[in-house]
Amino acid sequence: MAHWVRYSRAGVTGFGTLDGDIISVHSGNMFNGAQPTGERIALSEVALLAPTEPTKILALWNNFHALAAKLNSPVPQDPLYLLKAGSSLTTPGATVTRPGSYDGKIVYEGELGIIIGKTATSVSEDEAGDHIFGYTCVNDITAADIINKDATFAQWVRAKSFDGFGPFGPVVATGVEPSSLVVRTVLNGQERQNYPISDMIFSARQLVSRISHDMTLNPGDLICCGTSIGVGTMKEPSNAVDIVIEGIGTLSNTFVQ
Repeated sequence: MAHWVRYSRAGVTGFGTLDGDIISVHSGNMFNGAQPTGERIALSEVALLAPTEPTKILALWNNFHALAAKLNSPVPQDPLYLLKAGSSLTTPGATVTRPGSYDGKIVYEGELGIIIGKTATSVSEDEAGDHIFGYTCVNDITAADIINKDATFAQWVRAKSFDGFGPFGPVVATGVEPSSLVVRTVLNGQERQNYPISDMIFSARQLVSRISHDMTLNPGDLICCGTSIGVGTMKEPSNAVDIVIEGIGTLSNTFVQ
């Protein structure tokens, strides 16, 4: 298992593997043939960036049996997903601010993220694992009242694409079996979500395979696997949100009103 990070130091961007508080710097391509340079940097000396630069972010809806049952929604025959704007991405630790154009409910959604490592076009489920680089933590922040504001058109993309609404990271963990993972969301010190990835309707490999038949997935692309029960509103003037997945890490961000 390795935990990959991207960082900025003195205006220079780099990447490497994180072991405790030390980054082992690598050169080349993170997804193909990265080589350690021998340089080691203390985590305290850098600013962490989002761990990849996706060409697209896909976000799943209704991908957990428990949530489907709670909402009385039928289990879908195909993955239900939307595209989230790349401009919504922000870094681990960043402060996310309420959009000036919206005064309604804003909710957290703790999720597992799949990072693509090899171009995937129409791959089978058996092949899909070879195209997954690793897994990360996601907070799919959503302006909930916008989704059904217009009765004629569900505004999923707008609701999820405000600037800062796409934090993910801080690492990409490789060599992880996703079905063994549990996602926890902690809001202002109180656990609000705790659900197993094994409850997903479509597994990670199924998602990569199915979506790759719709569109080509590129190295660095992010698939947000959807969330389960426990989603809630961030109500305080300042809200500390931690998405915790043991085996990957903790994504921490602050949302301010």
